[in-house]
Amino acid sequence: MHKGVSPLHRHATVHQLRQKIRIQHPDLLFLQELQQEHRTRANRYRHWPENELTHFLSEDFWHDWHYGKNAEYANGHHGNAILSKHPLQKGKNYDISAYRFEKRGLLHSAIKLPGHQQAIHCFCVHLALFQKGRERQLEEIIHYISQLTHHEPTIVAGDFNDWRKRVSAPMLDAGFSEVFEVLTGSPAKTFPSFKPMLAMDRIYVRGIKIHSAQILHDWLRLSDHLGITAELECL
Repeated sequence: MHKGVSPLHRHATVHQLRQKIRIQHPDLLFLQELQQEHRTRANRYRHWPENELTHFLSEDFWHDWHYGKNAEYANGHHGNAILSKHPLQKGKNYDISAYRFEKRGLLHSAIKLPGHQQAIHCFCVHLALFQKGRERQLEEIIHYISQLTHHEPTIVAGDFNDWRKRVSAPMLDAGFSEVFEVLTGSPAKTFPSFKPMLAMDRIYVRGIKIHSAQILHDWLRLSDHLGITAELECL
């Protein structure tokens, strides 16, 4: 979400983002850097939503949402969020911060689709900027997944900041496949949005069939990252 403002902070993008993500009609939405509350945004940007951003984004479209606060400051706070068209069994937001100056979280929820007995576990992540921190965080993430999912179908999606492509090997060892790697041979290049050169954002799945995946190039001026989407099927 880039906190709901353009890459250079010149204008608010929350209204355009809401419109763009609804065009895809996703059952599940995994968001990072969602600024749930900022008390001075309305003074700086015209038409800033009066409600919390999860309410604003999900209104009359997604029936349930789960927000995890990662960073809090004088004017508000931001974190990760999962929006869903199906009821969420809300878990916890686990603190996986690798550094004091960089607060990060692992947000966990689960859904049950009609006609399916097994839950689908959903993890929304945003990893550290530095490699050593990401390595520690990935160990924590895999540990939490092992403890929480009981080998049920699982989606892990978000901003992995993994321009060195070090994440996929341990995720593969844990039974996960990345949707773009399966379909195209490599993760999607999503950063920076105006000229994407680095594969930062991923969708990893386990126990789920991958049908298609797409880079959302029309997010060019809406965030510093391009969005990605995938069509998945429960087995």
